[in-house]
Amino acid sequence: MRPRLPLPLHPLDWLAAALLTLGLLFLATGVLPAQAAGDALARVAPLLAFLGTVIVLAELVSRAEVFDVVAARVARAGGGSYRRLFLLCVAFASLTTIALNLDTTAVLLTPVMLALAARVGIAAVPLAMTTVWLANTASLLLPVSNLTNLLAADRVALSPLELAGRMWAPQAAAIAVTAACLWAFFWRRGRRGAEAYEAPAAHRPADRVLFRICGLACAGFLLAILLADAPLWIASGAAAAVAVAAFAARRPSTLRLSLVPWRLLFLVPGMFLVVETVDAHGLHELLASAVGTDDGLLGMLRAAGVGAGLSNVLNNLPVYLAGESAVPVGNEDQLLALLTGTNVGPVITPWASLATLLWFERCHAGGVRVPVRTFVATGTVLALTAVPASVLALAALG
Repeated sequence: MRPRLPLPLHPLDWLAAALLTLGLLFLATGVLPAQAAGDALARVAPLLAFLGTVIVLAELVSRAEVFDVVAARVARAGGGSYRRLFLLCVAFASLTTIALNLDTTAVLLTPVMLALAARVGIAAVPLAMTTVWLANTASLLLPVSNLTNLLAADRVALSPLELAGRMWAPQAAAIAVTAACLWAFFWRRGRRGAEAYEAPAAHRPADRVLFRICGLACAGFLLAILLADAPLWIASGAAAAVAVAAFAARRPSTLRLSLVPWRLLFLVPGMFLVVETVDAHGLHELLASAVGTDDGLLGMLRAAGVGAGLSNVLNNLPVYLAGESAVPVGNEDQLLALLTGTNVGPVITPWASLATLLWFERCHAGGVRVPVRTFVATGTVLALTAVPASVLALAALG
């Protein structure tokens, strides 16, 4: 019997290892001050706890067939029409992101979309791209919609209702442009296949006990975010613990170390350490110069462009934190434009937002491969159209 060869590393595995090694090297050589590194790791610790537990939760919920049941119901609601199904998917992804969180959308909705593709006989890529694009571009409206919004809460100083009052127009513009790009690039008949599909029968899970427990764990996670205002990592950790306990009792062979998203747990701290190093050696001055001091339309477009561009080079969370300090105090419109750029713009590179990284993990687990060239090319068009449209809507109606 021939020995099994190890699976080749994904490019993101190499990126994760390189970033963490580089960040630790900067710390060891003193290029990154220890205090700055400690602050960065303290900020990233809750994110790591959330990422680790929510991926385990999503994997177990998927194996309990919860996503298959939801996918069958969405397919039946579409009534056999791809156009109706497209509108349902856009609305579903947008509402999930707005009301819950873009990372929750990436983790919990991606498996639903992939299961839906299998149910209706459509290619998986259009549904996968619907999820990842709207996870980013539909995250402007409420504080809970995006971690950058939570980071901005103190400086923006707007209640959830006031923030929605300022951001409804750019949010509507971002979703409209995203929907147009999704249809043009992925959902047209030539991309997806036939004009109609046959609505599937209701899905019946093999283990109803596991299905119910994991469904309740998932619902509890969502309710904890919405109603109890619990920190994401506590809500995801508690829900994951319930799912793990259920599988330990009924299907223990499923519980393996491979459920843990090791790539993300290496990538995120490495990314923050590298960005902290860059910030300690002139990033603030560069950003202040790039963003400028104009609080009018041109200054807003400038701030949004800088936020979107750097988010795709680095990552939108550290970029927003660095960019916020570069925006002059009192320039609220410019600050909201920066927030718009860092939310809507990170759709070009795989590491531009945590939601995109989580989405890649879910696609990888589901056996779906989105060509990087396609992802970058179509994402560039989306960013170049959605970011200016959103900022113009903010200036006109926000």
